[in-house]
Amino acid sequence: MKRILIVLALLAVGGVALWATIGGGLQDTAEGRLEDEFVARGLPQPMAGCMAERMAQRLSVLQLRKLENLRAQEGERAIPLSIAEFLERVRRVDDDEVLEVAASSAAVCAFARG
Repeated sequence: MKRILIVLALLAVGGVALWATIGGGLQDTAEGRLEDEFVARGLPQPMAGCMAERMAQRLSVLQLRKLENLRAQEGERAIPLSIAEFLERVRRVDDDEVLEVAASSAAVCAFARG
């Protein structure tokens, strides 16, 4: 009985690991959270979806967590009114790769929207 429980536990852990890495489970979760946050911060849904997809593919989970610092600071509008204001907030996370991915995603997605 004890061996069966151990085997089941190992299978469960293996399944979760496969889902999270190969199956894209973590990427889908991160992408959805990013998209929701971008929409809440005033980006149109198609732009938010495009940027979230690109950023979830290109950034690590740690880098994505850094984006929680995008909230408005004292004296700032809750929602950035331009891409320049958005990128200025991204600059605060102090990660050049995050800034590069955010800027290139904003440019690509803006042109893709036409």
